Amino acid sequence: MPGPFVTPVHGDLDLPEAVDVVVIGGGIVGVSTALELAERGVSVALCEKGGIAQEQSSRNWGWVRISRRDPREVPLMAEALRIWRDLDRRIGRPTGYARSGIVFTCPTDKDVENYTNWQRHLEPWQIASRMLDPGEFKAMFPEANLEVKGALYTPADGRAEPQRAAPAIAEAARDRGASILTECAVRGIETTGGRISGVVTERGSIACSSVVLAGGAWSNLFCGLYGLDLPQLTVLASVLRTKPLEGGPEQAIWAKDFACRKRQDGGYTIACGHENVVDIVPNSFRYARRFLPALREDWNSLNFRLSWRFLEEARTPRKWKLDAASPFEYCRVLDPKPDRRMTERALGEMTRAFPAFKNAEIAQHWGGRIDVTPDAIPVISAIDEIPGFHVATGFSGHGFGIGPGAGRLMADIVMNRTPVVDPAEFRFSRFTDGSRVAPISGF
Repeated sequence: MPGPFVTPVHGDLDLPEAVDVVVIGGGIVGVSTALELAERGVSVALCEKGGIAQEQSSRNWGWVRISRRDPREVPLMAEALRIWRDLDRRIGRPTGYARSGIVFTCPTDKDVENYTNWQRHLEPWQIASRMLDPGEFKAMFPEANLEVKGALYTPADGRAEPQRAAPAIAEAARDRGASILTECAVRGIETTGGRISGVVTERGSIACSSVVLAGGAWSNLFCGLYGLDLPQLTVLASVLRTKPLEGGPEQAIWAKDFACRKRQDGGYTIACGHENVVDIVPNSFRYARRFLPALREDWNSLNFRLSWRFLEEARTPRKWKLDAASPFEYCRVLDPKPDRRMTERALGEMTRAFPAFKNAEIAQHWGGRIDVTPDAIPVISAIDEIPGFHVATGFSGHGFGIGPGAGRLMADIVMNRTPVVDPAEFRFSRFTDGSRVAPISGF
């Protein structure tokens, strides 16, 4: 059964002749950016080559978390948490958001030390988070068969429904005047005097003064057409969902061999806690040196393989003319085959930890392609080389929860307003200005 079922969003029939801003990409970051701009009176057209949230924005775990974030993301995620708490009322539609708490288990004393040290990054934001000792963990999960040294528990964390959230935000943006254009791939940008002056879509041109590329796994290909080297690779994440089940944990929980999140329908989303599949592709060699620090950090959690994807990406044109079909029109939705052995192994470990899952019925498996950067934090930035062009991508598996905050920050940057948080860590130029680009380890 292909992909998760996503709440359908029917695209507008009419292509606007001109808007202030064109947003490329209908994932949660793109629709959040469109909503923020539209609420501020900016005319917006959002162009999506397939359907709203059909790729990773509907395929993730559905966690809304600040815990265990890269410290560079914490200020923006604190803002995102504030947005999520009022989002359903603000947009007049349900996203499935619930403040249910998230627990990260600590199998070793070193994990306890690392998580305890990490908590200091929350102090400026007055967000409650605490370490549970083994007795407190057992009291929270009396049915669990898990031996832990402790656990990080953040009550402020929560969950939402990925198949509902981005579509709901897109419809709210349309309520506020944004054009939502599905099956409308943007082939490229147009410039006048070196500045953005429009985009060319498969349905015609739209004049504009600003463009936001929120293209997820496709962003590297799009940027490359204009000589912009965005170091980006993808990993395959595999997920399953169960039918409704009684007796499972209310809090989302992470352990080395499984991670789970209760769904609004009473079922659970389950995945492996630490493993992903990495397809070796031409860009793997192009960016090997840049990703070396990340590889050293996560080597044990990556399963490398050589597959048909190498040839597929090798055959994908890196250059194309704007009056002909682009690569984006030949693949409307990335719908990779999940690694069922990985997800079923995760369910087995979940069942060993929580016996209630022995009655679990698998409803569906799916896969998703997570776009990653060498330092595992996103680009949310204006592009100096092309005035009026902006990029919001590379969320490295952390994008769903932080998406509304990223949309607010991106809107601030586009409108040249004081940003809601300092965007310096997310600048595109960090890849070329001599900065050390690497993940922060130890959490």
